[in-house]
Amino acid sequence: MQPTIESMREHDIDVVARLRIAAFFEGTGRTLEEDAAGLRNLLTSDGFETALVARVNDVPVGTCLLVHHELEPAHDVTPWLAGLVVDAAHQGKGTGTALVKAIEAHAASVGVEMLYLYTWQAREFYAALGWETVEMCEQGGETMMLMSRRLDHSFPTR
Repeated sequence: MQPTIESMREHDIDVVARLRIAAFFEGTGRTLEEDAAGLRNLLTSDGFETALVARVNDVPVGTCLLVHHELEPAHDVTPWLAGLVVDAAHQGKGTGTALVKAIEAHAASVGVEMLYLYTWQAREFYAALGWETVEMCEQGGETMMLMSRRLDHSFPTR
């Protein structure tokens, strides 16, 4: 079943924060409450930043964000596609691709010309979607890749 991609709602926050903690913050000390608070801030943002959710049968199975600021202080560029995560049971079914394309479309609709992301392991995934490597760098002893994508402003708006 193909997911629907929609804006995150308040009742999604707990499930989405749990996905994010497991994927990105295990062992970092970041709490579920801290991540949920950050997600709540996106719900009340100015409309530029956004959190999208992939749903199957109205259950969140993935998420992706558009944010002004990402990891500090690695690079002074903005905005960022961030926090792409898909529940393991729904990986490999196009959910991640749908979330990335939806964030790109949203970003283009609010006037973004160049979008950035960091990845540690998903370079090939993003490259297949048209993202280009800008630079390889180190953070916390791990190699990460800064990637960018010039957006086509003919993207349909959501």
